[in-house]
This record gives sequence, C-alpha cells and structure tokens, in this order.
Amino acid sequence: MTLCLCPGVHSPSLTERFCQVLGLDPVLILPTSTHLPYSPLHILDFARQQGLEQPCFLAFSAGVVGAMGAAYLWQQQGGTVKAVIAVDGWGVPHLGDFPLHRLSHDRITDQQSAWLGVGGDRFYADPPVAHLDLWAYPERARGVELPESGPRQNTDAAAFIRGLLRHYGELDN
Repeated sequence: MTLCLCPGVHSPSLTERFCQVLGLDPVLILPTSTHLPYSPLHILDFARQQGLEQPCFLAFSAGVVGAMGAAYLWQQQGGTVKAVIAVDGWGVPHLGDFPLHRLSHDRITDQQSAWLGVGGDRFYADPPVAHLDLWAYPERARGVELPESGPRQNTDAAAFIRGLLRHYGELDN
C-alpha cells in the first residue's frame, strides 16, 4: 500500500469514520499527535520511515498543506508521487508535476482553488456542506464531479474518492 492519509487538525474520530466509510483498512495515517499535519517535513519523514516508494497522499484541510509540500519535496528528490487527493485544501497551490484532485465543500471554493492549479478530476459539494462534514461524512456530501474530459456527473464525495483510489490501485473493491 502506498496510500498515506494526512488528516487536518481535528478529532481522530473523524478520520476513523472517514476510513470506515471508504473501506480503508488497513491504511497508513499520519499520527497528528507526533507529526504536524501542515508540516511538509514531518509528512516527508513519516512517509520515508514507512518505506513508501510511490506515495499517494489523501489529505484534508491543514493536512493538504503538508501533503502538497511533502509531495513536491519527494518529487524534487527524484521520487515519484502517484497523486495528491486534496479534500478542502483551499488556498494550497499545485506545486509539482503529479496528478492533483481537489474536493471542495462548495462551488465557490472549487472555483477559487482551481485558480491555484488542478491536475485531474475534481469534485464540489452541491448543496454546500460544512468543512468538517466533507471529511467526516463524505457519503452525505452530494455534488458534482468535474472530470478533466467528459461531461459533469452527479455523485457524492465518498464515491468520487473511491473511484480515484481504485484508479491509483489503492482500493480493490
């Protein structure tokens, strides 16, 4: 497994629920009690300690800051990054040459984040949901998938993420 979850600054129970909904077991989760989620160096160090070779980062909120920086550093040091899946990482620019998929809690956040770079399919909730709910209850976040090519599709955040994880070989079913 090369999937590394980078949660934000919130209760670990939200991440546990997120993993249950998506069927992520086992999964490598950045321990935010010892590693700052917004620190690229902490995430890079953690990924290396775990022996990851081609990481796929799935990050939320402040975790997107750290994951994007870690992915960029990983690539700058000669490594390959499968993708970064950024869940509500508003304001975080696309720094590297790897696929970036953004999920946003509303259309406005999606539009503003797209200015900072995208590199793959993206999703926004419609109707909007609360920031934390996008992580804690992705199956309840109905919205729109915006593929790089092809028509828009109605889906929910959980199905969108599962599709990405299957695409990158990080989820079997």
